[in-house]
Amino acid sequence: MADSFFSAFSPQEIAQISARGTKVSLPAGWAPISERTGADKAYVILEGQVSVRSHGEEVAVLGPGDIVGEAAIMNQSLRTASIVALTRLELIHFTPEALRGLADEMPSFAQALEHTARERFGGQA
Repeated sequence: MADSFFSAFSPQEIAQISARGTKVSLPAGWAPISERTGADKAYVILEGQVSVRSHGEEVAVLGPGDIVGEAAIMNQSLRTASIVALTRLELIHFTPEALRGLADEMPSFAQALEHTARERFGGQA
């Protein structure tokens, strides 16, 4: 993925999105999202890198500006991958309600979520 999720937004939109979440810090090695679990949170990465792992194999490395955990919330499905912190992370944590609220309020946010899901899942989302 050439562009981060946040690259689609103006500074004002990024501030609006950020205000709906809670900033959190996590240590390296922590797994904030586990494969085959319920969709109870999503994160935008502010600092650090994560490994995206499906069936124990790394399928991607994501970093600042990327979003993780959104597809399972939007699709109301179980997680398809685990997320493991490769470095210390600074994140914005979103509840499912906050994510859906932003998608309803900001058409550009909903479009960015759909675009990211299509990119990651080859049109399956």
